Amino acid sequence: MCGDLHLENFGSFKADNRLVHFDLNDFDEAILAPASWELARIITSIFIAFSSLKIDKAKAYKMAKLFLKTYSETLAGGKAYYIESKTAKGIVCSFLQSASKRKKKQLLRKRTLKNKGSLEIMMDDPRHFEIEKNYKRELVHHITDWILNNSDGPYNYEVLDVAFRLAGTGSIGMKRYAFLLQSVRKDGKYLLIDMKQCRPSALLPFVKIKQPEWDSEAQRVVAIQQRMQNIPPALLSHSIFQDQSFIIQEMQPVKDSINFKFIRDRYRDIYQVIDDMAMLTASSQLRSSGRQGSATADELIAFGLNNQWQEELLNYAIEYTAKVKNDYKKFIADQKKGLLSTDIKKAL
Repeated sequence: MCGDLHLENFGSFKADNRLVHFDLNDFDEAILAPASWELARIITSIFIAFSSLKIDKAKAYKMAKLFLKTYSETLAGGKAYYIESKTAKGIVCSFLQSASKRKKKQLLRKRTLKNKGSLEIMMDDPRHFEIEKNYKRELVHHITDWILNNSDGPYNYEVLDVAFRLAGTGSIGMKRYAFLLQSVRKDGKYLLIDMKQCRPSALLPFVKIKQPEWDSEAQRVVAIQQRMQNIPPALLSHSIFQDQSFIIQEMQPVKDSINFKFIRDRYRDIYQVIDDMAMLTASSQLRSSGRQGSATADELIAFGLNNQWQEELLNYAIEYTAKVKNDYKKFIADQKKGLLSTDIKKAL
């Protein structure tokens, strides 16, 4: 399972085949665990999201039931499907068509600037921080070695610049870097690479199932992502830097998630998105079946054909939604009392 399946962790990205896909796109918490855990997470997410958007409870319940129905039917069929711009429908099709128009040059304009004729990472960006010279030299050497010796690295590129990068709520306090690369063969061709520290899955303390043996936490994430997605993002790789595990991939101008605020009153569009997400969830599990202790395709098909568990899972998600809301109220109350640090630099 991806381990953190909620509505904002489905989105668009440019895959290795250079096409824009819509799929599960966050695997930091990926782990071997019961399929029902993934479902409880996403169904609770539907109830929470619809409540925050002030969408009728009855509609939320219908969408949760739709998700489980489509998920079960896809599993029962035993065939994994995928979504890219040519196969997408409705709002997801429009979303991918819009995303595919975004170009690397737009990303470079937002994150870089020219200084004395040379391109470098823009340090005026509040998400970028300077790195001490010696440490920066070590990072450049590491990525240069990755480019030269790793089959997942981009050929014929050299490192121009690197900066500490702040991105993603869950990444605050973790090491994350943006690298600017330049082609050594083609003038004016650049890449931005993200290198993110990886830690053990937050679910690990709660799982009693024996886990596969991984060389590193980043290998765990990348291996499971490559199995569950139809085609992984460009340059997806993992590396060890100073005895710490990192995930490496290309930064993209197209990575994005569906904003439900814009479609809250468009029932047909919401229906299509939830239906697609359910199909993708089941497909991701089918792709990763029978690997290192995961359920076989036949076991997943049997699970999809069984109609005895859906109601119980729905009731669990309803109860857990109330717990999440209560936890959030306590969090806000503690924040107002000054019990939580809001200083990002201190967190770093």
